[in-house]
Amino acid sequence: MIYKFYQQHIFPHLLNQVMQTPSLMDQRRQLLLPIAGDVLEIGFGTGVNLPFYQNVETLYALESNADLYQLAAKRIHESAIHVQHIQAYAEKLPFADASLDHIVSTWTLCSIENLAQALIEMYRVLKPNGTLHLVEHVQYQDNAKLQHLQNLLTPIQKRLADGCHLNRNIEQALRDAHFDFTEQHYFAAQGIPKLAQRMFFARAQKRAE
Repeated sequence: MIYKFYQQHIFPHLLNQVMQTPSLMDQRRQLLLPIAGDVLEIGFGTGVNLPFYQNVETLYALESNADLYQLAAKRIHESAIHVQHIQAYAEKLPFADASLDHIVSTWTLCSIENLAQALIEMYRVLKPNGTLHLVEHVQYQDNAKLQHLQNLLTPIQKRLADGCHLNRNIEQALRDAHFDFTEQHYFAAQGIPKLAQRMFFARAQKRAE
């Protein structure tokens, strides 16, 4: 009962605050401002990305956590964008094959239970020239001590943060799912604990056959 109360009434507010860390907001702006048209956002959360969608017409807001989505009500009301809530999971997207121009994921791929299946689904629903835009925290590849700590603490982190993994190699997962990068870089996010500070910024498209 205590854990359920935490998940419903405490964690959504904690997440809302952490996701507004200034360094993360700067990355959202850089990632989202160039996007135009219709967008599927994986893990819409509390709607923190909404102000950075300047040329988007319809936003399909995929969020399975209803408690998180409720915190987005004010942002949705203030936005000129048509927001359509999709209460589903990334592992089974309710969209036709090759139907979307853009998919966005900001600090969400870490918490998807079956990441490989979710990436298969994203690949399926993207048009041949569609783009997956993402910013994610990732596993350290150049620091054995921090990598070990990430592996050690991920089971605890998953409980505290709605399934969040500290130790995912997102770049490799995307390559394994047959995505190629049109843009990619790593950076350290200021204001975030060292253990989760390594970030991956990328835009990726379906690998040419």
